[in-house]
Amino acid sequence: MNLPNKLTVLRVILVVPFVLCLLTGFAGVYSDWIALAIFIVASLTDMLDGKIARKYNLITNFGKFMDPLADKLLVCSALICLIEMGRIPAWIVVIIIAREFIISGFRTVASDNGVVIAASYWGKFKTVFQMIMVCLMIANIPAIAIVTDIIMWIAVALTVISLVDYVVKNKQVIFDGEI
Repeated sequence: MNLPNKLTVLRVILVVPFVLCLLTGFAGVYSDWIALAIFIVASLTDMLDGKIARKYNLITNFGKFMDPLADKLLVCSALICLIEMGRIPAWIVVIIIAREFIISGFRTVASDNGVVIAASYWGKFKTVFQMIMVCLMIANIPAIAIVTDIIMWIAVALTVISLVDYVVKNKQVIFDGEI
């Protein structure tokens, strides 16, 4: 269990206190702020584990499997909580989660065929805007509600654009000469 894998496991573990803070309000007026801090720390572990794994050649099968799973667990948990709190429309969350399922399916088929599909810049931009969107929605600051809405729409647009880009660039993985 190397450091990047420990960071990935930490990210999964942090989902529990994150959700508890966000949905139970057990820390009173500070619950959202504690949840925000947990989400930021968990998000930073995502960036950190990948950098460490690549820099020190610590890439493992466990990491390849768990890292994307931990990311999806964190983001999907946050989005579902935000629906419950009335801070994001469910249909937007459906689009975001559907994109993740579709990309995961592509990656699974590609992997079965010995093909590695790298993340695109569109996907990286999408992730950054989704993380910013979640942070702003957790913070729930009325004075910047318009900024939060703009970031949400950018995140949705990037989610769709990154999906289309991914499918177009990798359609051969699914259709394998059928097109």
